[in-house]
This record gives sequence, C-alpha cells and structure tokens, in this order.
Amino acid sequence: MLNTTAAFSYASAALAFLLLCLFLLTSWRSRQHVRVLALASLLSVIWGGIIALYTAQLIPPTMASFAIDLVELARNGAWTIALLSLLGHLAPQGEGSERRRRFARAIGAGYALLVACALLLPWLSAPLMFYLTVVGRVGLAVLGMLLVEQLYRNRPPTERWAIKFACLGIGGIFVYDFYMYSDTLLFRELNVELWSARGLVNALTVPLIAISVSRSASWASPIAVSRRMLFHSATLIGAAIYLLAMSFAGYYLRFVGGMWGSLMQLAFLFGASILLVGILFSGSFRASLKVFLAKHFYRYNYDYREEWMQFTRTLSEQGQGVGERSIGAMASLVDSPAGALWIRRDSGQFEPAAHWHMPLPDKAEAADSPFLQFMEQKQWLVDLEEHRQHPELFGSVPLPAWLDAYPRARLVLPLMLHGRLFGFVLLLQPRGAIRLNWEVIDLLKIAGSQAASYLAQQEAAGALMLARQFDSFNRMSTFVVHDLKNLVAQLSLMMANAEKHRNNPEFQRDMQDTVAYSVQKMKLLLQKLSRSASPQRPAPLSVEQVLTQAVALKAAFEPKPQLEIGQSGLRVLADGERLERVVGHLIQNAIEATPKDGKVVVRAASDGDEVLIEISDTGQGMSEEFIRERLFKPFDSTKSAGMGIGAFESREYIYELGGRLEVSSLPLHGTTFKVRLPVYRQSAQTVEQAA
Repeated sequence: MLNTTAAFSYASAALAFLLLCLFLLTSWRSRQHVRVLALASLLSVIWGGIIALYTAQLIPPTMASFAIDLVELARNGAWTIALLSLLGHLAPQGEGSERRRRFARAIGAGYALLVACALLLPWLSAPLMFYLTVVGRVGLAVLGMLLVEQLYRNRPPTERWAIKFACLGIGGIFVYDFYMYSDTLLFRELNVELWSARGLVNALTVPLIAISVSRSASWASPIAVSRRMLFHSATLIGAAIYLLAMSFAGYYLRFVGGMWGSLMQLAFLFGASILLVGILFSGSFRASLKVFLAKHFYRYNYDYREEWMQFTRTLSEQGQGVGERSIGAMASLVDSPAGALWIRRDSGQFEPAAHWHMPLPDKAEAADSPFLQFMEQKQWLVDLEEHRQHPELFGSVPLPAWLDAYPRARLVLPLMLHGRLFGFVLLLQPRGAIRLNWEVIDLLKIAGSQAASYLAQQEAAGALMLARQFDSFNRMSTFVVHDLKNLVAQLSLMMANAEKHRNNPEFQRDMQDTVAYSVQKMKLLLQKLSRSASPQRPAPLSVEQVLTQAVALKAAFEPKPQLEIGQSGLRVLADGERLERVVGHLIQNAIEATPKDGKVVVRAASDGDEVLIEISDTGQGMSEEFIRERLFKPFDSTKSAGMGIGAFESREYIYELGGRLEVSSLPLHGTTFKVRLPVYRQSAQTVEQAA
C-alpha cells in the first residue's frame, strides 16, 4: 500500500514539474532566470520519475539507490542555483560580480564534496554512510532556507508581492526536506510516511512558483545578504565543521587507542571544545573574520547604515563621558583595542582629555607643532607605520617624541570642526589586518567630524555651566552690594546726626542698636558669599515681628514710617532675613520718594487665605509706562547712586514664596505696593504631619 502511495506521490511531482517546465519554456522564454528555473524543474521531473519507478519496483534496487542519491543532489543543486541566480550571485558583470561568483563557487565546492561522498558510500561502513547522507541533506535544506529568506527579505517592499509565492514554493521544498531528514537523524531511521508524502508536497509548490513567474517581469537582485547574518552564519558553519572534524578524530582515537581509547577520546574532545570557545571569543579572530567576509563577499568594507547607527548610539548612550565614548566609537570602526584623546585648550596646547582601555597619557602637544599644523592644513589621518616607512608622503614632518612611548600606536585621527583642528585621537594597532583604502579613510574622517561636534558641545556645556556659576555668584554679589549700600546709608545718617545728639541717651541707644544690627547683617552677607554656606530653609514667621523690625530700622529717616497692624497673629512661611530685606527696601523707596512733610504707612491685614502687606506713601508717584518698562528691570535706576536691583530682587523672592507683588501709583499722588503671601496656619501643618 505504501509503495503504491509513494509511487503516486512522486509521479504527481514529476508531472507537476513537467508542466511547469513546459510552461516556462513556451510562455516566458523572454523572462530573466527562466532557464535556471526550467533546469531545476526538469531535474525535479527526473527526480520524481526515478523515485516513482523505484517505488513501483520497475527498476532494480541496487541501481535505484545510487541513482536516487545523485539525482536528489542534482535537484537540490539546481534549486540552489536558481536561488543564487535570483539573488544576483551568477551575474556575469556588475558591481561585486567577482565576489558573488566566488560565493557561488564555494557552494558548488560543497555540492561537489557531497557528490564525492555519495560515490564513496558503497565502501563506507553503514553508520558512517547514514550520518554522511542525512547530515548532508540537512545541511542542503538549511542552505536553501537561508537563501530563500535572503531573497525575500532583501527585495524592496514594492516587489515582494511578485516574489513571495516563489519563496513560499521553493522554501516549502527545503523546509519539508529539513523536517524529514531531521526526523531521520533524531530517530535513526527514515519515516516512511513522511517520505511517501514528500512527492505530493513538492507537487503542491508548483502553482506557487508559476504564479510568481507570471507576476514578475524581472527578478534580478544585487547581493544584499546581511553582514551580521553572514558573520554569525560563517561562525556557526565553521564551528560545526570544526566539531565534526574533531568528532571524527576522537572516533579514530577511540578506535586505535585500545583500553585507553575512551579516555583519549574524552580528553581530546574536551580540549578541542575549549580551543573552539577560545577562538570564538578571540577579538583578533572575530576582526579577521569580518575583514575576510567584507573582502570576499562585499564591494564595500562597511554596512554604512549599521555602522552609522551604532556610532551614533555609542556617542549618545549614558555612562562613560563623551570623550571615552568617542574613542570607543571610532576604535570600533577599525577594531582597535584602545585609544586616547587630545583636545585643544586655551593655553595653546592639545592636552590629554580622555582615554579608553589604556592609561591616560601625560604629554601635551603644542598647537603650533609641525605635526599638528600638517594635520590641520591637510586634514589627513596619519598611519604611523606608513609615516615611519615613507615620511616623504607626509611632508617629512617629524612625529611627536611622546609617540615613542606607544610602540603599538597605529593611527592618529584629526577631529576637525569648522575647518579647524579641535582635537585628535590616537588608536592602537587593530586586532586584525587592516588596509587603509579610501573607504576606511573617508569613514574615519566623517566619524571624526561627528565626534568633534559632540565633544565641542560637551565643552560648550561645561563652559556655560561655569559661566552660570560665575553669573550666580556675581548676581548674589550684586544683591550683597545693594544691601551694603543700605547699611552705609543708615550708618551715614547716624554719623550725620552724631554731633547734634551725641549727649542724648536715647540717640546713643539707637546708635548702638543700629551698629549691632549692621554688624549682624554684614556677617550674614559674608556667610552668603561663602561657597560652603547652605541656603536657609523657610520657617513660620510672625508678620508683625518682621514689619516692626523693618520699620524700626527706618525710624531715623524722615518722614518716619508708621506701622498699622490690622490683625495680629498672622504668620507666613519664609526666610525672616530675606523677607525683612524686601519690606525694608520697599519702605526705603517710599521714604526717598516722599517729602519730609509727607506720609509713609505700613499696614498688615488678612485677606482670605493671604496675608496682605501694604506700603503706601504720598510721594511723587510713577507713571504706568515706568511701572511696566523700568520699575522691575535689573540695573535700571533713577537714583544717581542706585543699582536698580532692589525692586527686581523683591519681586523675585515674593514669587519664590508663592506670592504676588502689586503696584498702584499715580504721578504726584503717591504709590502703594501690595505684597500678598500665602498665610501659614498651624492646623494645616498638623494635618500634613498626620498624613
């Protein structure tokens, strides 16, 4: 029953591929790749016919076994050739044609090896014959699936609609073979049902291939195999071949070793595995393999999209400083293990700024040295080996003496920014052999310019931060000077009245209080200027106490300010010294703007959830334009000795406390400043603590 089923199955495959072959040769002869597809279809016809005759017992089993092995290799090889043709590996000319053909020849050599093994099968032992046959079939199926995947993935999205059915059809052939032979390898025998259904499965792929051929007018495609996939595939295949060879060697040791055979086999296989792991984790081996693949399979040494994305990610990632990341990013382009960075400084020298996998150099290079002048003018990277052999190519400029301390130094890369040498990077000898052609040089120069922009941005950010620190210190110093000016004004007024009231005990007490307060204020100001001083945290304050102290300090001026407390017990959350300075400044401005016979009144009252502090006077007043454009503008003052920051500082601190500063004024009718601050309530604090 199974023989009849298998015969029908493979006869169906032969008939289906015969129709496909006739369809290709009669209707689509002008289409590209039709000949290789027709050849693959014809060999599939022969393959299906021979197996159908064998299962129908129409040819002798001794002849059929050898013929089936050869025709199956031929069929798989034909479909592999068809895939290589669709990928563009067999193109007689064009970019990278020699490398593509070299890749195709390598696959052909693999098939020739399998054919040679098939010819030697009658003279091999049964277990060895089984493994060679089954493992070879699995390998061919894997190769076919990889080629199908590359064919579909590297096709532009607009063309995939035409190629997808061919990929499904041809891929289905190899997928089913992989499944069947993997099952055979796992259970050490061929599954007869899977083998019988194989012909019918192949026949079902024919319509898919025919649909795809009818859709596409041209299937030409340049090689576009992923470098990463090829690298890992080459590593995997190499490791598999190595392990297979070591297994045969271990089997031989066990065979000839007698009673020590098992021990020798285990020790040999363990040592071989350790050696393989060491090779696979070797940076030099990986670098050499990358160079080999790029040289023999690709026109260009780099996948620029992948390299640029990786370069940008390295420069942008968190962790190390920009200098270390820049060195690492440029070193990865040539597989260099270490490097160092020099940056131009204001001193006129290029000083070491960062290092990567090597000690930080301690030697600087003058910006006017011949070596750096040559790099800046030519914008060349310097291959130190080439410079030592042919210095005339580099204008015979001498190398810096400190380079002798780095015998493995290989490249000096200029970092150009706006046509000027911003810095340079020293890279040590790459792990693998590298040839500095135009492609490598151009990529390194572009990468150097990109790294220079990142480094310049970091330098600018550092300079900006330093400038902001100085600006903050200068701003604080300005406020301190403003407070000192007020203290000087108070002391000057006191000295002016000293001769007149020196014998007045009340004046003497006021003078002592004023001097003590001035000394205290000066100590606080000096503390603020200290870098180690910690900022004062806001605390609950009595508004009445703050206003009383501020008014008392202005009692010596005329007109003497008056204090009116509408509601006692009002409290706000603020720094007492700063809030007193704000109120004192507003009172001082009111006094200076009011004639001696005028009036200055300070009031405090509750206004809902706010504390309202009013400072009103009957002085000259201000226009709306002045309030809008000049009152709170820093360093703009109408006073000859004024600094123009008092009103600005007052408003900023009130905003910081969550309050508002309102101004209402009319020329010749006086001014009123209203300070509104959030009221501090004890009950709110209790609720917060409980929460």
